[in-house]
Amino acid sequence: MMSDKIGKDASLRRLSIGLGTMLIQGGWKIAVAESCTGGWISRVITDIPGSSQWFDLGLVTYSNLAKEENLGIAKALINNHGAVSEQVAIAMVTGVVAVAKADIGISVTGIAGPDGGTPEKPIGTVCLGFLLPGGGVQVETNRFLGDRRKVRKEAVRRALSGIISRLS
Repeated sequence: MMSDKIGKDASLRRLSIGLGTMLIQGGWKIAVAESCTGGWISRVITDIPGSSQWFDLGLVTYSNLAKEENLGIAKALINNHGAVSEQVAIAMVTGVVAVAKADIGISVTGIAGPDGGTPEKPIGTVCLGFLLPGGGVQVETNRFLGDRRKVRKEAVRRALSGIISRLS
């Protein structure tokens, strides 16, 4: 069963433990807004015993309407740039941190496939947003290769390693 494999990935578990250690040391809480990963980041984090000390909120805002209603993203922003864009990733991460009143945030929006890609945004395009202590926001776009599961897994890995590297 795939859901059983999610929590058993040793490298993702190590990243979550490392992130938790950093957040506890900093006295920070994190919130996550996920689209294409469907809650996988939140799952990997909450598989760690004691994560309630540093994990505040995870929202899966898969549809555009969910992004608008739960994260306060303007419909015009999504219409102008697309749900998979750096602009929306920034709005997602700032929105989830505001909702949670957390110190740090991660957002992910992408095209995992097997369809939905375009020449401008092919399958495997994933935008990640990172909100750091003090409110600074950074964003990146990645292109992951592979099937739907691999794209999603790599997005989770990059989300966790990306926030860790930014906090180091």
